[in-house]
Amino acid sequence: MLHPISKEIGAIFIPVSNIEKARDWYTELLGLHTEGEILYGHLFVIPMGTTNIVLDSKISRLENRINTPLFHFNTNNIESAFHYVKQKGIELTTEIEHGHWFCFKDPDGNHLMICAC
Repeated sequence: MLHPISKEIGAIFIPVSNIEKARDWYTELLGLHTEGEILYGHLFVIPMGTTNIVLDSKISRLENRINTPLFHFNTNNIESAFHYVKQKGIELTTEIEHGHWFCFKDPDGNHLMICAC
């Protein structure tokens, strides 16, 4: 018998205060186009391969802010990614640690990570 829960993650929800601004910030960060529609006035799905990111302004409350990274974005060049984020004026919360990861915040204060994998 197959287990009723798949061993994959379909989406990661990120609480954001302004769906349009968050859509623009995340798609610019990731080098994507802002294609796709805002669903139900509060959701924007960023296709990321098998696990999507869902920006959601309906769940945006201070207590829902992500205070430790729940996932990381991959990079093949951690130095280049670090300088890219820094050049964009994004708030860094760490330097490059152990030669392969660093953390930063989105405009809502959610903590994010980029990792060389």
